[in-house]
This record gives sequence, structure tokens and C-alpha cells, in this order.
Amino acid sequence: MGLPIARNLARAGFEIRAWNRSPGKAEPLTGDGATIAPTPAEAAAETEAILTMLVDADAVIDAMDGDDGALAGAADGVTWIQMSTIGIEGIESCAELSEERGAVLVDAPVLGTKQPAEQGELVVLASGPDETRERVDPVFEAIGKNTLWLGEAGAGTRLKLVTNAWLVSLVEAAAETITFAEGIGMDPARFLEAVEGGPLDLPYLELKAGAMIERRFEPSFRLALAAKDARLVQEAAERHDLELPLLEVVAERLAQGVSDHGDEDVAATYLTSAPTRS
Repeated sequence: MGLPIARNLARAGFEIRAWNRSPGKAEPLTGDGATIAPTPAEAAAETEAILTMLVDADAVIDAMDGDDGALAGAADGVTWIQMSTIGIEGIESCAELSEERGAVLVDAPVLGTKQPAEQGELVVLASGPDETRERVDPVFEAIGKNTLWLGEAGAGTRLKLVTNAWLVSLVEAAAETITFAEGIGMDPARFLEAVEGGPLDLPYLELKAGAMIERRFEPSFRLALAAKDARLVQEAAERHDLELPLLEVVAERLAQGVSDHGDEDVAATYLTSAPTRS
């Protein structure tokens, strides 16, 4: 996600200094005029804004804090646009760090996967101080098709958790429906045909169920990341004393597939229910 986001910003005219834990993954950005920095601190030096898009809260904090962290190189009052999916505790840690280090936090996770990121069609779930909007809206316009402003920092993360709860539940339901159809001798393609265009149909159902039927698991959203996101949903539910057994089962089921299929698309959760299929 970070690569296409940085690329779209560079192509929109922003001056980009990028850092990645694996430098070779950021190297293609040089073709778009970006500079690759050896440390987060050097990437953030003299910048107006820092944007983080990393796998989890630990990675975000590691990149921002410490002697070589981005905040060590940034000016006081820098805008920190945090776009990773890191859960409620994660964004609270970011808020504490930003306050300690004099940064202004904008919590802005996104909806979308690899292809929407490449096409600049993400949906940005933005939250943070009102005075930052004029500064960061051009950033969001360069990478997304729509921005929802939701209030104080943290609201973006909470809405991302809600949408992820729906996403992972839908994918696991599709996986077990396809497995069930095959198990009772029914062509699962006829299921998609039966619901097509009606109130039970969904574009995401067609996309993921089609991938399961055709055994196509090239990742647009890796199963390992979906399992991580489901765990964040589960942690948030427990924190708020919510009893949501379906989401508990979905999180457990996604986690079961990670060891064998974590680098494949989330649709590969189907293989946990139908492990003998290939």
C-alpha cells in the first residue's frame, strides 16, 4: 500500500522522501522523482508532514520513535498522517507519542487494497484537529476518491475496525458457503448465478467467491493481514465488553490459515474449510 500511495503523491507534485525497512521495495519510487532515505529520521527532516503506512502498531512506533525515528528528524509541530490499520490501542499509543514529541496526529486509515491504491481510489477515514484539514486534504485527494472526516483523532481507526468486521465476516461466510455447495454436490457457480443482481448479491462476494471457485489466490489483501485485522476487531470488542461470537470464530478461522496461506489472498481462507482442494 505504501508504494502506490507514495507514487501517487509524487505524481501529484509532492516532494517525497521515502523510507522502508526493506530499502529495495522503495527503490521503484526513484523513477517518480522520490528520494530514498536510509533512516526514518532522514526521511522526515525538514518535511511538512509524515505519512506512515506499515503493517502494525509496533512497526509504526518503531519507525517514529527513537534516535533514528521519524520524529527525531522532524520539526516541532509536524503533521503526522497515520494511515496504517493498527487498532484502538495502537492509535492511542500514536496519540501519546505525538503529544510527547510535539507532532499533530491525523488518524486516517483507508478502505481499499492494492488496485484502488494504485489507481488513487482509496477511501480515507480521516480524523484529527479541524485546523489540519486544509493542510492534509490535498494529500488525501491525490491518493483517494473520497475522504470522510469523522471528528477527533481515533474516530478513523474505529470506523476502519467496523468496516473490517464486515469484510472478514463476509469473506469467511463466502468461503464456507462455497465449501458447503461443493460438499453437497452443487456447482458453487450456480449460487453466484442465483443471487446475481438481487438483494443478496454484492460485488465483493462475486470477487472473492469467484476467486475461491477458480482457485485464484494472488494477493490483493493478504490473509495474514486480514487475520491481524480480525484480531484487532476482536480486541476492540473485548475492550468494550461486547459479546460477538461470530467475529470470535471468524478471527480464529482466519488465523488458522496463516501458517500455510498467509501470503496468499484473504480468499485463501477457503482452503482451511476445504484443505484437500487445490
